[in-house]
Amino acid sequence: KIEDNTSDKVEILIHLHNDVSPDKTIDALYAFTDCQVTISPNACVIVGDKPMFLNVSEILKMNTDHTVSLLKKELEIELHELQESWHFSSLERIFIENRIYHDIEEVKTWEDVLKTIDAGLKPHTGHLLRAVTEEDILKLTEIRIKRISRFDLDKFKENIAALEGKIEQVKHHLANLIQYAIDYYLNIQKKYGKDRQRKTELRIFDTIDATKVAVANEKFYANFEEGFIGTSLKKDQYLFDCSDIDDIITFRKDGSMKVVKVEAKTFIGKDILHVAIWKKNDKRTVYNMIYREGREGPYYMKRFSVTGVTRNTDYPLASDKKGSEVLYFSANPNGEAETVTVLLKPNPRIRKNKMDIDFSELAIKGRDSKGNLVTKYSVKKVDLKEEGVSTLAPRRIWFDDTVRRLNADGRGTLLGSFKGDDKILTINTNGEAKLVSFDLGNRFDDEYLVLEKWRPNQPVTCIYYDGEKDIYFIKRFLFENTPNVQTFMPSEHSKSFIENVIVANGATAEIIFAKDKGKEREPEEVNIDEFIAVKGIKAIGNQFTKFKVKSININIPEPVEEEPEVYEDPEPIAGFDEDGTIGNLFQNDDNTEN
Repeated sequence: KIEDNTSDKVEILIHLHNDVSPDKTIDALYAFTDCQVTISPNACVIVGDKPMFLNVSEILKMNTDHTVSLLKKELEIELHELQESWHFSSLERIFIENRIYHDIEEVKTWEDVLKTIDAGLKPHTGHLLRAVTEEDILKLTEIRIKRISRFDLDKFKENIAALEGKIEQVKHHLANLIQYAIDYYLNIQKKYGKDRQRKTELRIFDTIDATKVAVANEKFYANFEEGFIGTSLKKDQYLFDCSDIDDIITFRKDGSMKVVKVEAKTFIGKDILHVAIWKKNDKRTVYNMIYREGREGPYYMKRFSVTGVTRNTDYPLASDKKGSEVLYFSANPNGEAETVTVLLKPNPRIRKNKMDIDFSELAIKGRDSKGNLVTKYSVKKVDLKEEGVSTLAPRRIWFDDTVRRLNADGRGTLLGSFKGDDKILTINTNGEAKLVSFDLGNRFDDEYLVLEKWRPNQPVTCIYYDGEKDIYFIKRFLFENTPNVQTFMPSEHSKSFIENVIVANGATAEIIFAKDKGKEREPEEVNIDEFIAVKGIKAIGNQFTKFKVKSININIPEPVEEEPEVYEDPEPIAGFDEDGTIGNLFQNDDNTEN
C-alpha cells in the first residue's frame, strides 16, 4: 500500500510485501511512472514582433545576451552617476577651498552672482570631466553656510578618492563585461539561495530495461500436447509468474523455436518441449540439444544461446528437412553442461549400443549451426546421466559510483570476476556488514567503507575508538556466509567511532601521537597481521595504544590483480573421428574390428 504523510515536508511511504525487492521496486517506479520525464519543448517566442519556434539552447542564449546588455546599461548608468558625483564634489571643493563665496557678498543682481561664481571657478576647472553648466552653479548657490563653516579638506579628498576608485572599478567591469556577467550569475545563488537549498537528492539513474523490473503479476500456463500457451489457460499446466510485457520463448519437438509476447492464449504448435521467459541479449542461458536430421538422417548435437530474434517467427534449430525431431533438450540459465547417455537401437553391425556424451566438451555456437555428428544409426533414447555445472567464464563486475549500481560494461571500479555463489561485501560507517549477490539489479544507496568482492578466508581488521574508555582498539575477524546483517562494532557509546576497516593482508598502521604536556612522541609503525590474531566477530579486540592519538595512517601493499579464468573453445569431443562421429562403434574392447 502507499501511505501519504505529507505535511510541511514530503513524506510518502510505500509498503512492500516481504518477498518484493526494494531495489527492483525503485527501478520499476523509475521505469513505469513519471518520476523522471524527458521533454522536448517546442517553445513559441515573440522576437522582433514575430513568432519564432526556438529550442531551449537558443532561448537561453538570447536571454543571456539580453542579460549582458542590461548589465552593460546598468554599469553605464552607474558610471554616469559616479562621474556626476565626482564632478560636483570637485566643484564644491573649489568653491569652498578658494572662498569664491566671498566674491558674491557685494553683488546686487542674481545674474551678476552667477557670473561672478563662473569667473571664480574658471581658473580651477581644467581637470574636470566636462564643462561647468549653469545648473552646476545654481547648485553651488544652494550650499548652506553651516556646510561651508564645517568644511574639512581631508574628508573632501577622501570622498573624491573613493569616488575615483568606484569609477575605475565600473570602467574595469565594462572592459571585462562577459566575466562580470559570469560573476553576476554565480552571485545569484549566494544572494538569494539562503534557506532555499534543494530538498531532494539529485541522482543519475542507470539505463533500466522495463522488462527486467516489471512485476510478475500474471500466471502463465501451457498445454504441451495441443500447443497452446497463455495466461487464460487455467485448466492446463501452470509454468511460472510473468509480467504482461515479458517475451516468451518456446521450443517444439520438430526443432522449431518461436518468441511471442505474453497473451491470454497463443497457439504455438503441437508437441511443445520447453517454455520460458526470454530476455534479449541473454548470453548466459545455454540450450543443449540432440536432434535427428529428417526421418532417416543422422543425429547431431549442439549448444547455443538465443540473444536476438524477431517475434512471431519460426526458427528451425534442428533442420528444415521434413521429419526432423528433437530427442533431447535442456535449458541451462547459467551455461550448465550435463552428461547424457545415448542408447542405440539393436543393430547386428554395432558392437557398442551405448555411449556417454559430455556437453561441457562441446563448444557453444550460434543457433543456426548444425552441430556435431553423434551417430548415423538409429537412437532408441537419450537419458540424463549426470547434472552439469556452469561452463561459462566468471562475469567481470564493475561498480559505478555515479549511479551506485553494478554493471558488466566496464564502467566504474572493477570488483572482480564472479560466478556461482560469489558475494559482494559491504561495510558501512555504523559497523554493519552484509553479503549481497552480484545481481546487476542490486542498488547501493548507502555510503560504504568497504564495497568489494568477498573472500571467505580473508580476515577483516577494524580499528575503532571506544568513547566510554577513551581508548583505541583493534580487532581481526572473519564474516559468516549469511544474508543477515553482521555487526562487529562492540561499543555503542555516542562518542565511539570506526577509524579504519582494512580488508587486506600485510597492512601496516602508522600511529601519529598527539602532544602530551608539550612533549612529542615519535610515530609508531604496527604490523597488523603480527599485532593481533583473528578472533570472533563479537570480540572487543586488543588495546591499540594507551597514548593520545592524533591520526592513524594505513599502508596497504599493492594488491595482486585477480587473473580471470579463461575459457577457450574446446576441441572436438574426445573419441570423435574427423567426420564428427562419436567413437568407433564397430570396434571391440581389444581394438579389433568385427
